Order: sequence, then structure tokens, then C-alpha cells
Amino acid sequence: MSSKDISKKQSEERIVKLRAEIDKIRYHYHVLDELIVPEGVKDSLQHELQDLEDQYPELITPDSPTQRVGGKPLSKFVKVKHKVPMLSLNDVFDFEELKAWEERVGKLIGGEKPDYFAELKIDGFAISLVYENGIFVEGSTRGDGFTGENVTANLKTIESIPLRLAISNIPASTDSGRQFPISNELLKGKIEVRGEVYLSKKEFERINKEQEKKGLPTYANPRNLGAGSIRQLDPKLAASRKLDTYIYELTTDLGQKTHEEEHKILAELGFKTSKEVESCPDLNCVEKFFRDHEKKRDSLPYQIDGMVIIVNNDDLFKRMGVVGKTPRGAIAYKYPPEQTTTVVEDIQISIGRTGAATPFAVMTPVKVAGSTVSRATLHNEDEIKRKDIRIGDTVILQKAGDVIPEVVRPLTDLRTRKEKIFHMPTQCPLCDGRLIRPEGEAVYRCENKDCYAVEREKLIHFASKGAFDIDGLGEKIIEQLLEEKLIKDPADFFMLTEGDLKPLERFAEKSAQNLVEAIGAKKQIKLSRFLFALGIRHVGAKTASDLAIYYGSLGKIKSASLEELKNIEGIGDIVAESIYQWFREKRNLELLEKFEKLDVGYVKEKRTDELAGLTFVITGSLSSMSREEAEEIIRQKGGAATSSVSKNTSYVVVGENPGSKLAKAETLRVKVVDEKEFLKIINS
Repeated sequence: MSSKDISKKQSEERIVKLRAEIDKIRYHYHVLDELIVPEGVKDSLQHELQDLEDQYPELITPDSPTQRVGGKPLSKFVKVKHKVPMLSLNDVFDFEELKAWEERVGKLIGGEKPDYFAELKIDGFAISLVYENGIFVEGSTRGDGFTGENVTANLKTIESIPLRLAISNIPASTDSGRQFPISNELLKGKIEVRGEVYLSKKEFERINKEQEKKGLPTYANPRNLGAGSIRQLDPKLAASRKLDTYIYELTTDLGQKTHEEEHKILAELGFKTSKEVESCPDLNCVEKFFRDHEKKRDSLPYQIDGMVIIVNNDDLFKRMGVVGKTPRGAIAYKYPPEQTTTVVEDIQISIGRTGAATPFAVMTPVKVAGSTVSRATLHNEDEIKRKDIRIGDTVILQKAGDVIPEVVRPLTDLRTRKEKIFHMPTQCPLCDGRLIRPEGEAVYRCENKDCYAVEREKLIHFASKGAFDIDGLGEKIIEQLLEEKLIKDPADFFMLTEGDLKPLERFAEKSAQNLVEAIGAKKQIKLSRFLFALGIRHVGAKTASDLAIYYGSLGKIKSASLEELKNIEGIGDIVAESIYQWFREKRNLELLEKFEKLDVGYVKEKRTDELAGLTFVITGSLSSMSREEAEEIIRQKGGAATSSVSKNTSYVVVGENPGSKLAKAETLRVKVVDEKEFLKIINS
């Protein structure tokens, strides 16, 4: 009998049973990893359910299995404010640092010794899930911790996320070991949970094989691909990636007393939780758990970069509080940076905007910490000699801070006697100019002031974020403009017309217009940015700000004597000499005259004293401004912005993903503020 031969009432009864059976199969397969029926059975049942819902669309409910993939692609994501902030964790990398964290924890709770809950830190993408009356109604990203993006449609495609909570399991459950009841009334309110979306290693390999078959580039690592999938506007793209989840936090109070109980309740509600967890009475137990999983890290079905250690008792955890966006009662215990080996095929030289000649290793491409690496800076000649790195060496490579490729050392026992000792060249590889090493410096420089590489890097610096910040004027566009001989110096940017750009590759009428308008919009900028953009050697953002505030005009800086420059606080002899000489070179004075003729200039900056006597250190990234912009504001208001924490530091400003400076601030009892508090301070 076909679905069209039964009544609506019979269809409704059949739909209820089909949904329950499909959800049971889904739960066993995607949550419990058990295949209770052949794979084709679920497809057949889902097909029947789809037919019945097509016939009676009024019977479709939000928790129906057919609603996991559907709907039109979104035009944009809507912002979501988190009722409870989604916090990030500080990192430690060895047992001594972990013990130092425990000491800080102990002081916060009056010497009381807590027990811990340890769980693996899956390298995924943090999410929040909200249920109302047991139905999944909203899923969002972490965002800045306070505001994320609504990605409900994409999260619905993940089979391990229940569309309806298994509320009926809770009162009847007898094997959880819980010592308290949970009422159905409480469960039928609003429940929020947090967890991690990830892409399994197996699925990542499958997707990359498909990319190779299509002749398309492969993806770098599972985490980036998983995160990118959740932020696709078309849910069908997210569904094709077969993402998975682990849920680890229950933010709603259901009577839980420990983090361990949260895991048990989450499992009973139908969520997939990690089996790789441990309740530990002390840090020795934590360390054993950490080392045991380090050994089997490669055999796990997903990538991990360490584990999360949390004070198990919820009351103690809350008493410890939060600093910025970081809870004091939890820490991320990270494994050392991933290391691998490769061969140094050559050592070459790159030329920077100041003419600095930096050697770098050209290596046999190798994957490290999730991405393919073929080059790594070797810093300078002295560093190469110190590490004894030779062309042809097999070397250990790692990602410093999991970001920058670093050659750790050569494996000298693997040498064949064919390796070549590197000698710094005497000529620039790009212009044949002479490379010289100034006395007292570790770096060689190209002395040809017309060197193509130097000019290119100067132009890239001029348009960069901390300088003129010209939108759309990136490195590739600048190289294209140089090749077409449309620019020679930074002033030439302001002479470009749409007619110059439209014939070029990558440019259409609209993109040419946009770039010309973006350049025109930056004809007048702050004096400090203008000075920084000039690329004067040794003049960074701070020195540029100090000069702008002290003198107030370019003319006064240009006419300042060497002795006067040396007497400015924070500007030493070397920096003063560099500034003085820059304003006495004919080509630089001609550039300034050219700017003036093109009406390219600056607005004066006045220093106030609202923050006089205060010293700030910023750690982590801020959502409302860049770190450089924040430091610029601090200096303009009379305060000092430094990079290291000391007893003399007034405030440590904590942004997203803070570094070790936060821990040092707590040790020294320096006042710590989050971004919201910082904005109040600078705007008061």
C-alpha cells in the first residue's frame, strides 16, 4: 500500500513512528558508534517519511529528520548575543606551568585543594546550542565570546546533534550515578549547551581525495575546513562535509554539582560526549592522563592539540571567577609544537624594505601542524652558524607557537659529507648591489637605494594596515603596478586613474573605481601614521606616535637638530640619527614635495593627559580595534603602552586568546581588565 492510499490520521501515526525509528538509528550510529541496522534501512525509512511529509506538509515539525538539510542559502548570518559568554582558555605547555596554575587556583579558594576533570581538547570549532521545550531552536558560533553568528541551519545538518532532546530518558535513568532528580518541567524550559564541531581525519582524507580527482587544491587541515563548512551560507555545502560534534558543557542549571555530572546529563539528553575523560584527585593523575593520550594521539579519529583541565566542583569554579574572557578555574594543557623532518634544498636571501638581507631555507615540502611548509626564515648569518645548518641537511622543523615555521636543528648523524656550508653573498640577488654588514649589527643590507626589492617592500609597507591602510591595495596589486611601471614611489598611488587600472588583469570597471576611491579617501591621515608609513629605519608605530605628539608637524621634525631628537624620551642615539639623516636625503625631500603637490598630508594630533602616569600592556586580540590602534590611543592620551608586564604596569588588557602575559599579571597582582572595561577607561 503506497503512502497515498492511507488517511491523514494514519499518516500522522506512521510519521511519528518513522521519526522515532530514524532518530534511534541516528543516535546509535552517530552518537554511540553502533550500527543496529544495515545502512540502506535508514535511507529507506527516511524516503518514506519524506513522501508522507510531502503529501501532508502541515505535519512537518522542526525536529523531523527531514529538516536536517533544507531551505535556501542564506544571504548573510545574523548576529547572536550569548546570554552566558563563551570563554577562551589560557595555555600551559609543561607540568611546571600546570603546577603554577594550581598554586594560583589554591590562593583563590583559600588553600582548599580541588579535584579536577580532564578531557581532550579537540582541534575544532566552538558552538552553542539552545533548546526550547526540548526542540533545537538556535545554534551559534563563539564569535568574540559575547556575540556570535546564527548558524542553526548548518548545525542541523550534523547528525550527532539531536533536533529533539531525549528528555524522557532523564527521570527514568538509573545508571548515571547522579544523586539528584531532574524534573520534566525544568527540562521543558530553555536549555543551552556548548561543544565543539570537528571534521574527522577519515572524512578529511575523503574530501581531499575528491578534490584531487577534480584537479582542485587540497585543504590544509581538518579544523579550518570544518570551521569554514559551518560558515557556509548554503546548508547543503555544510551537509556534504559530514561534520561531527562533542558536547562538553551544560550552561543551564539542572542541579549539577560537578563538571563530571554535566557530561553525564548531556549524554542522557542524547548528545555525543567524549569517552576520553578522567576524574582526577590531583595533578599527578592529570599528568598520567596527558601522557597516555600523547602516545595514542595519532590513532585517535580526530585531531587534538592537548587537553582541558577544569576544577570539577562547579561552586569552586564559579568562586574563582573570570579574567577578561578567561575562567581562572580551567586551563588548556597543550602538547609541544608538532615537529617533523625535512631536507634543506637551498638557502636563499630575501630583501626587506630597509634593505635587510634575510636568509631563508628552501625545503622539501612537508606537513607540520596541519599545513604544508616549504620555506622558513633562518634570521641571519650568525644564527645559521650557531645552529650549524647546511644546504643538504636533514633538519627538524616545527611551528613556533603553531604559526611560524622554525628550523630547530640539523640531524648531523644523517650527513653524507655532500652538504654545503652557507656563505652570505656579497651581492644583492635582485639588483646586484653590494651587501654590507654595518658594524655592531647581525644583519646584512643592500646598499643600493634603488633596489627593486627594497622599493617594493616600502610600497607594501606604505599601504599596510598600520600606515595608510588603503583597502584593496595588497601585495599582488602593488607588484602588478610596479611591473606595468605605473608606480615608482608611494606618491604615485595618488596619481592613479581608473583608465590606468581598467586594462590590467584582475581589474574591471568597478574594481578600478573602488581602488581609486579607496586611495583618494586616505589623502589625509594622522601624522603618526604618516610618519610610520614613510618607512624610516628604526621608526615603528610607537616612535612615530611620540614624534607626532612632541612636534605636531612634519616641518618641525624635518628642521629638528640631531641633539634635539636625541633628547626626546624614548628616542636613543641610533634612532635619532636615522630620523635626522632621512630628512636630509634629496630623494626623501622630493617625495615629501610630491605629496604636498598632490594634497597628500596629515591631520595634527594633540596629546592629552587623561592617562598620564598609567602603563598598559595588551595581550590577545581586541574585537573593536587592532592592538596598534589601541596603543596609539593610549599614547595620545598621555599613557604608556609597553609589551612586557612588570610591577610598574597599571593595567593588563585581556583580549581574545591571551598569551602568557595574563598569567604573569596575576602572579604580580597587576590589575587585569577586559576590552569592555578598557574602552571605559580610554573614553572616560
